[in-house]
Amino acid sequence: MPEHKWAAVVGLEIHAQISSNSKLFSGAQVCFAAPPNSLVSYFDASLPGTLPVLNRRCVEAAVMTGLALNCHINKKSLFDRKHYFYSDLPAGYQITQQRLPIAANGHLTYSIHLGKKHSQMTTKTVRIKQIQLEQDSGKSLHDDLRSQTLIDLNRAGVANMAEGQLRVDANISVHHPGEPLGVRTEVKNLNSLRFLAKAIDYEIQRQITELENGGEILNETRSFDYKLGCTMPMRDKEGKQDYRFMPEPNLPPLVLYDDTSLPPGADSQQVINIDQLRDMLPELPSATRERLVQQYGMLPEHSFALLNEVGLLEFFQNVIKETRAQPKKVTNWVLNIFLCYLKQQNLAVSESPVTPSALAELLDLLDRKAISSSAAKQVFEELWKGEGKTAAQIVSEQQLELMQDGEALEELCQAIIDGHPQVVMDVKRRNPKAINKLIGLVRKSSQGRADPTLIKEILERKLSL
Repeated sequence: MPEHKWAAVVGLEIHAQISSNSKLFSGAQVCFAAPPNSLVSYFDASLPGTLPVLNRRCVEAAVMTGLALNCHINKKSLFDRKHYFYSDLPAGYQITQQRLPIAANGHLTYSIHLGKKHSQMTTKTVRIKQIQLEQDSGKSLHDDLRSQTLIDLNRAGVANMAEGQLRVDANISVHHPGEPLGVRTEVKNLNSLRFLAKAIDYEIQRQITELENGGEILNETRSFDYKLGCTMPMRDKEGKQDYRFMPEPNLPPLVLYDDTSLPPGADSQQVINIDQLRDMLPELPSATRERLVQQYGMLPEHSFALLNEVGLLEFFQNVIKETRAQPKKVTNWVLNIFLCYLKQQNLAVSESPVTPSALAELLDLLDRKAISSSAAKQVFEELWKGEGKTAAQIVSEQQLELMQDGEALEELCQAIIDGHPQVVMDVKRRNPKAINKLIGLVRKSSQGRADPTLIKEILERKLSL
């Protein structure tokens, strides 16, 4: 049965932790890997009489995220209580934004490579339904040795939207194009992009196989076993859960302003201005890629490569600042040589033994024809050893400078012509490979120090080509 008869629909619920110093509704500190229950306020522990106080930084981060994802920012949003019972949720409910979230109806446009040819790209758009502020629950620590579960409330009340904390729930269904959507399953608590992709691929294929074999898809919650590479039913959540959403009585509506609706004389510390936050946004990846293409004339796929590796764009820009070499040459060296060395040794850009300054110096030597391309690669290999030598020192020590003595180069070319009459004959017979062979012989004789372009000019003049 052909695969194209099935279409998959995937919706992602992404829980991303906001980078803030304190929690969403309390002044308790947010700190990764702190001792258990060392960062818990009275409100986080749900002691009677405690009330939530909204963290301004978290609201600003949510608004900026919404703007970056082209969302409509709601000037009025509401908080709700989401009820469920679990031991790491002391209040028995979670404060979230179900009815009227802070941002909605956005989209993210991105490009992907087609096949193995990185020059072929296609653009896709994913829709963003909503962005909502939500407090996190605590964490259950299962002690199998003592057959007990311990509760750590350090995470309770942390703002979801730091240490790159990320959890994703994937809702997946398949259907025949033109027919109603299929029954969906939810794969919970995926904590890496790699596992997310594997879980989605597996679940799509599992559902297709199940339906083609006459089975049915259950509306169920599943987990992903990364060791087995498959999804498994979660037995602890059977049937649809009723969260009994209700308005949060202890928090008023969250009201935001823009330049047109800001009250006259309003205290900037007491209100949040959407337009002011828009001006504070850093350059977004799409704008950066467009700037790289326009400013340096690079190919779109090269702009993607520079942004896809953490720290690589900054490295590239620092090299550009310090070298006279053309941007095209810098791009080639950073993506095809520098990045290749990093990947071979599984290093991050920040761990590179070659600094932007060192690469810039090497490219300057190459640009002013002090060394050949092959010699430059030798120098880079030496720089990678991290022995503290500069490119110029390596060139000097290993005598890699290009021959500057034109007379000596003329004599070298003449010697090769005299010593290889058969190759010379092939050149005169217009054999295109023969001239390259002579160039190679001259370079070998000069130990790679002769400029191939100059060699070719001298040989063609001497052979009257």
